[in-house]
Amino acid sequence: MADLEKARAAKARLRTDLAGRAGVCGVGLSHGEDGYQVRVNLQRETDRAGVPGQVDGVPVDVRVSGSIQAGG
Repeated sequence: MADLEKARAAKARLRTDLAGRAGVCGVGLSHGEDGYQVRVNLQRETDRAGVPGQVDGVPVDVRVSGSIQAGG
């Protein structure tokens, strides 16, 4: 189970690792069954390759959300 502090550190590390990578729409946190997890939003299923299943013991939840654009 990951507490919030550990999940925030894992998110920061993964965000740096995925920076500039095509297909990554966002990296955030979500609350799972056993505590916090890192959430990665992707444009397409094919962008999933190379996204780890966990970072420093914190689970990574991958969602295909499509393109994300600011509303307005």
